[in-house]
Amino acid sequence: MKNVLIAAALALFAASAHADHGSCAEHAKDKKLSGAAKNSFMKKCERDASSACKLSADEKKLNGAARNSHVKKCTREAVNG
Repeated sequence: MKNVLIAAALALFAASAHADHGSCAEHAKDKKLSGAAKNSFMKKCERDASSACKLSADEKKLNGAARNSHVKKCTREAVNG
């Protein structure tokens, strides 16, 4: 139960961050990140987006190839815009 609550909070945070700043790449550009700082930020942002997309797939009750496709597309859009 605790994991579900944490995941839900993370999804809300990721969704609000995505809505406010667009993609992870745009957010990194806004913060003027480069080098190792940008790489670290992008990896964390991608992990957060992937978690939010997995929760979205769970809410839509997707399984198998449909779930994998949804998570991959959702994450790619969140990261690259």
